Amino acid sequence: MDCPGLWRSGANIDRFGWYGIARVRGPGYRTTEITESPNMKIAVIGAGAIFIGVNALDYSGYPDCRPEYIEAFQQLVDVATKAGVEGRKITLEAPLIHMSKAEIIRAGTELGVDYADTLSCYQADEQGLACGQCDSCRLRREGFAAAGIADPTRYRPA
Repeated sequence: MDCPGLWRSGANIDRFGWYGIARVRGPGYRTTEITESPNMKIAVIGAGAIFIGVNALDYSGYPDCRPEYIEAFQQLVDVATKAGVEGRKITLEAPLIHMSKAEIIRAGTELGVDYADTLSCYQADEQGLACGQCDSCRLRREGFAAAGIADPTRYRPA
C-alpha cells in the first residue's frame, strides 16, 4: 500500500502494513507544539498543569505520543521553566494516553462533543473531507465502530 504521508524506512511496520514514522509533521512536532503554544504561558500565570491530547495507540507513526515522551518532557518542564526551577511543579497531563479510541469517543460523547465538528485526517481536502485511508482515519473509524456510535466524519468518496 502506498501512503505518501509515511517514510519508507523499512524499520517498522505498523498494524496497517505501512512502514516507518509518519512525516506529516516535523520530527519532535509535539515538543514544538507544547513549548510554543499558549500552554507554556501557564508557567507565567501560575497554573499547575499542561494538558495534551496524545494517545498511545498513535505511537507507531508518532513517537511523541508514547508515555516515554510524556515522561521525558515532564523532566524538561521541571528543569527548563522558572516554576520548575523554583520548585513549583507544573505537571504534564495526558489524560487520553492509555484510553482506547472507543473510550475517547464515548467520553467525548458524554461530555457533549459534536464529532461532526472534528477532523482527525492529516490529508483532508480543501472542503474538509477526510481521506478515509490514512492511519488516523482508520483509527477513527475503528473507534466509532467499537464505541457503537455512528461516525459523522465526512469522507471523500472512495
